[in-house]
Amino acid sequence: MSKSKAAARATNKSVSQRIRAYWQLYLMLLIPVVLTVIYKYIPMYGIQIAFRNYKANRGYLGSEWVGLQWFERFFKSPNCVRMIRNTILLSFYSLLWSFPVPIILALLINQLRFNKFKRTVQTVLYAPHFISTMVVCGMIRIFLSPSGGLINLIAGTNIDFLSQSAAFRTIYIVSGIWQDAGWGIIVYMATLANIDASHYEAARIDGASMFQRIRFIDFPELLPQIVLMLIMSAGNLMNVGFEKVFLLQTDLNKATSDIISVFVYQQGIENAKYSYSTAISLFNTAVNIILLVVVNKLASKLSEDVSFV
Repeated sequence: MSKSKAAARATNKSVSQRIRAYWQLYLMLLIPVVLTVIYKYIPMYGIQIAFRNYKANRGYLGSEWVGLQWFERFFKSPNCVRMIRNTILLSFYSLLWSFPVPIILALLINQLRFNKFKRTVQTVLYAPHFISTMVVCGMIRIFLSPSGGLINLIAGTNIDFLSQSAAFRTIYIVSGIWQDAGWGIIVYMATLANIDASHYEAARIDGASMFQRIRFIDFPELLPQIVLMLIMSAGNLMNVGFEKVFLLQTDLNKATSDIISVFVYQQGIENAKYSYSTAISLFNTAVNIILLVVVNKLASKLSEDVSFV
């Protein structure tokens, strides 16, 4: 018997032994695996309608196969470039401005020494996350109203900000930071809470300032989580929040608010063009996968190369 066959047999034996020893855990693991297969993988069968002229009364296999017709139609549409550009820019700017905020907040809150005050600050920052998108958009419209809106009252103007394309991205990003930044600090605060207090004591004895403690103790501990969260965020780079954009979109700000997810909804739900909307959504997903792989490579390289010493 060759060494490779012997090694394979030994491996299979050890795996079977582990399964028998921890069968309860594997049985529990089977539940999410089955649910994932049912709700994530089986529905992928429906992706084929992106390549068919789908008719509900004919079903998947009964509908005519048209190949890449719907993709060609989308790429030849007059608003294609604008929608792709708006989706990428809105996602990129959101990531650029929103991603560092929870990290900075976590580092600052971690320096607070009064636990009651720290918990109060965290609660205040968490609260906006639990406000529904519908309510947030209603608040935005009230605050930015040209007649009696808080922003216009403070500035002494009567500008309709939501009708201006140049202001839409700023409104979207700022409201997103206000709503989600506090919730985003949870992962980072949990990581910082696990740092051995003796590191801080030793740093203070050595005369390290607060910023030096953040740089040489806190930030290196957060780096793995930062890389992980960056990869996860990049994986959804093309999935701009549909609800908020749809609720804040007007005919006057479409130059910057016309994005792919809203167009998919309009074509698939409002116009019942199922094949066309599926093809556009499939293209969007493919771009997301490519971005996820690229950012994963770059983030892994960055985490290996960065030195804090």
